[in-house]
Amino acid sequence: MIDKAREIALRVLYKIENEEAYSNIALDDILNKNRNDLNEKDIGLISEIVYGVTTWRLTLDEIIQKYSKIPKKKISIWILNILRMSIYQIIFLDKIPKSAAVNEGVNLAKRYGHKTSAGFANAILRKVNKKDYEELFQIQDVKEKISKTTSMPIWIINNLEKDGLSIDKIEEICKFSNERPKLSIRVNKLRTSSKKLKEKLESKGVEVENGILEDFYILNKVKNIEQIKEFKQGLFTVQDEAAGLVPIILNPKSHQKILDACSAPGGKSTYIGEIVENDGEIEAWDIYEHRTKLVEKSAKRLGITIINTKVEDATKFKNKYVKQFDKILLDVPCLGLGVLKRKPDIKWQKKEIDIKNIVHTQYKILENCCKYLKDGGEIVYSTCSILKEENQNLIEKFLKENKDFSIQKISIPNNTKSGINFFEKYLIDKKFIQVYQNEKTDGFFICKLEKSGKK
Repeated sequence: MIDKAREIALRVLYKIENEEAYSNIALDDILNKNRNDLNEKDIGLISEIVYGVTTWRLTLDEIIQKYSKIPKKKISIWILNILRMSIYQIIFLDKIPKSAAVNEGVNLAKRYGHKTSAGFANAILRKVNKKDYEELFQIQDVKEKISKTTSMPIWIINNLEKDGLSIDKIEEICKFSNERPKLSIRVNKLRTSSKKLKEKLESKGVEVENGILEDFYILNKVKNIEQIKEFKQGLFTVQDEAAGLVPIILNPKSHQKILDACSAPGGKSTYIGEIVENDGEIEAWDIYEHRTKLVEKSAKRLGITIINTKVEDATKFKNKYVKQFDKILLDVPCLGLGVLKRKPDIKWQKKEIDIKNIVHTQYKILENCCKYLKDGGEIVYSTCSILKEENQNLIEKFLKENKDFSIQKISIPNNTKSGINFFEKYLIDKKFIQVYQNEKTDGFFICKLEKSGKK
């Protein structure tokens, strides 16, 4: 008999690899369709396998290749993912007996493969043990060892090295990329106070820790966060604190007209609305209407009425917007290498060749939107990425070609609950914030530009 949870996990993994679906979207979609047939334990196992296999794919494939006489490219995607699932359980999940991982894998191979598939899977899985992973740490080439022990594509490691990072720092980034992200929330002070929200959550048995920033908490022991009453009432939003720092650096004022040119799903637009106490004018753009609807849905839940969404392509210049905005937020499309612990599929869907195209798009957006800024106005440029080509190098090029802009010194607001400015260590020459993924936040880049009006 096939275990339903593992079969659902297999189907999600197939969608991620064969259809290049986003792991979080594919997982949420299939869980919602099958929620009535699953208990909390099933949902937990499905999520663990999907994120675990997607995160550790390169390492798992290395172990498969050690024992398989058939080249990986000739193994069907179904059987390959069954092997990955089973090996992940054997190597990384101590609470699951090896016999259970092997037997369930063989059962799935019988259903999703040919007559010989079950025997092939059984032969490999019975040989696998935890020493197969430990042996990878004996690899002599340092970059190859980091790649195979942290499941990080070598092109990412090479680019981080090119950016001047030490091998130790690169290894640290790779390790943190595999950790499960903390559940960070932003208090909506339009509707409650930090103290009141904390009391309400703790009364439900949720563990609440102080965040880095004043409006943020870290939650533990909570499931289905978007289903709890306080979320539906708009008392908080789920947001990483590095992402939350971006609107704080923008420092919007209530009387200003503000543009968020790449706004979906709306986390930063709505935080701007909260900072200005729902007083002012915010335009939130996205290239697709269904994504602007996400911004609208979030704003409505939070009680923010000053956000006006528009379907606009920020890569295409429109004269009607010239000098219309006091402040502009450009959280541009990027490779997303700073959010790998949330979206591990990025490692396999993005390639080194994509860097040139994404940088071209980023620069086009900045080049267009800078013209929409009033004289004396400010732009905050940000990405959830960690490569200099997308960040610091792009800004330096822009400043050389646009003499009416200057980079502004960034001062981290001293509003941390711990009294320690966590983000200070990521501030470069007081001009750039380059956060690398760490124990508390995702990776993020932030800088602030001012328009003088003089060329």
